[in-house]
Amino acid sequence: MKQAESMTGNQSAPAARSVDDAEVARFAALASRWWDATGPYAPLHALTPARIGFVRMAVTKHLDCDARSMRPFAGLSLLDVGCGGGILAEPLTRLGADVTAIDPAGENIEAARAHAAETGLEIDYRAETAEALSQAGQSFNIVVASEVIEHVIDPGAFIATLATLAKPGGLVLLSTLNRTLKSFALAIVGAEYILRWLPRGTHDWEKFITPDEMEAFLRTAGMEPLDVQGMIFNPLKNEWRLGDDASVNYWLAARKNPV
Repeated sequence: MKQAESMTGNQSAPAARSVDDAEVARFAALASRWWDATGPYAPLHALTPARIGFVRMAVTKHLDCDARSMRPFAGLSLLDVGCGGGILAEPLTRLGADVTAIDPAGENIEAARAHAAETGLEIDYRAETAEALSQAGQSFNIVVASEVIEHVIDPGAFIATLATLAKPGGLVLLSTLNRTLKSFALAIVGAEYILRWLPRGTHDWEKFITPDEMEAFLRTAGMEPLDVQGMIFNPLKNEWRLGDDASVNYWLAARKNPV
């Protein structure tokens, strides 16, 4: 649901543009609705507890954090790529991370800053692209791109950029939709046309990426795939949970190989 640019080659090379301007404009037009839990981003609000659950699991497992702590990410730098209005950046900050959150739509960043000010959270929000941070030589312990890659033009180049933004031994964590018949039925037909959870045209099924494709992109970018876990909707409880079924929504964690 959020956008970022990506690049190929080294950090000094010209960035290959992966932002879809029409997508950016569509989400920017809804910037004032990011924190309306009953509005167009209601499904993302519902999904966020499961998203936080995976990020917490992956970080505490692979970066040797204290999983019992209330702030297990203390001392770690984290980049939220395509942060939108900050729905994910805020709880990640509460877990103790030093969060930088970027989005190419300035309207989204304004909404995110306003909400953070209301809640008293310090988050480094920037109307910026991943390429710009990469070319500036910035790097982080954790790089998160949640519900982003299915909206970019070149997913392989996007992942290559994310890899440059992770410190050696750091993590890149991605969530997206699998390209299966089940995801077409549930995420496109069901969510957009029948239940109308999302505006029509929010997703393009042909842009969905399988876990195998994601792992191949990550290996090419010098990353070691670690964990794949699904996010599964329970209609009886109207909630999402983590599980083994990655046929629709899923997370993938990868570690950057040491230099």
